[in-house]
Amino acid sequence: MADRIFAGVLFFVALGYTYIAFFILQAPFQYDPLGPESWPQILGIVALLCLAYILIRPDTEGFDLDLPTGGRLVALFVFLMGYAYLFQPFGFIISTFLFCAALSLMLGAKPLAAVVFSAATGVFGYFICTILLDINLPAGPIVAAFL
Repeated sequence: MADRIFAGVLFFVALGYTYIAFFILQAPFQYDPLGPESWPQILGIVALLCLAYILIRPDTEGFDLDLPTGGRLVALFVFLMGYAYLFQPFGFIISTFLFCAALSLMLGAKPLAAVVFSAATGVFGYFICTILLDINLPAGPIVAAFL
């Protein structure tokens, strides 16, 4: 039953998203054959179809959330909000490092492994996104100090 409640709430969120994708989102120019509006429209339609399936299908098992799992979900939400809050002022590398380190430690990684993974994710992720994919990311104080 809980999955249907969750799917019902998300269905209305996806309905709003799809409305925005079809009627509000307008790009001033088209740089690919489908246009920049097509991908949000396709995503909205697919989300609505998947959520409708979850709402219609019969339940096969119950929903049981124990306290440690619920606590981890709340912690993950707090980590994501912190990541979003720190993304602009600290830049991609530092905020990604902090998020990955906190998440890795929460999931049971050893501290050294968490630090190495987080540093590699922040640094390599920044250069892959900015150099290879040409995505604008906030540099933050570390990259700005070296430039």
